[in-house]
Amino acid sequence: MSYTVIIQARSGSTRLPGKILKKVGNKTLLEYGVERIQKAQKIKEIIIATTVNEKDDVIAQIAQANGIKYFRGSEADVLARYYYAAKENSAETVIRITSDCPLIDPDIIDLAIENYEKQSCDILTNVPMMDKINLPKRYGCRNFSFKWLEEAFYHAKETYEREHVTPYLYTNAQKVYYDRAEKDYSGYRLTLDTEEDLNVITQIITALYNPDKVFHLEDIIQFLDANPAIWKINSNINKRKFKMIYFRADANGVIASGHIMRCITIALGNL
Repeated sequence: MSYTVIIQARSGSTRLPGKILKKVGNKTLLEYGVERIQKAQKIKEIIIATTVNEKDDVIAQIAQANGIKYFRGSEADVLARYYYAAKENSAETVIRITSDCPLIDPDIIDLAIENYEKQSCDILTNVPMMDKINLPKRYGCRNFSFKWLEEAFYHAKETYEREHVTPYLYTNAQKVYYDRAEKDYSGYRLTLDTEEDLNVITQIITALYNPDKVFHLEDIIQFLDANPAIWKINSNINKRKFKMIYFRADANGVIASGHIMRCITIALGNL
């Protein structure tokens, strides 16, 4: 079984425009993320899936400069972008990683592959969802076969299913495996979404980056624990108050439970 990492990447962002193109030293955060993914031992190849928008030409240029395959497709229909990127490159099993996770640990990718095979599941995720996952917010990957990606591509109808790629799989796959870490890292925030996040990630890379030796999640946690002032910079972002959206779904464990999962998926996708 071969594994293809597809990184969804675009320069647009509401809260931090051009976030993945921000530089630490002489590299963009997109390049740091790709470099770390390349350290995973069990992957076959990496594809950057960006949009056809002119503003994302720079992402294609970065991919070319670093010898990474890329695919350009719809900005809004990310599911279609994934499907065509995977199909064009004959991907057997897809690992979905978002570009706003530049500190992804290659060991976590390899472990996710091991557990995907052990569990014989339809989809594996170690990206935090409710209390099922205990990694930092938006940190991790999702593994699924091309068969399931194709199923979603042809049958997913809702806008949020097309935008967030995997909701159809969560509600229709027979076996979903939630891959928990041995330790609880849920109190840490390592995603790239705000200026505060950029500040924290910049300081982590500045302190820990070595081109000849990869640093791991545990190294990041130790650094943040030793420097609580840095950890606090973005620690309250998850706790900020947002507009409340209420869903009602009349269901039970047998009838219409898919509606409940769709509501949860929509909510999680907008955190």
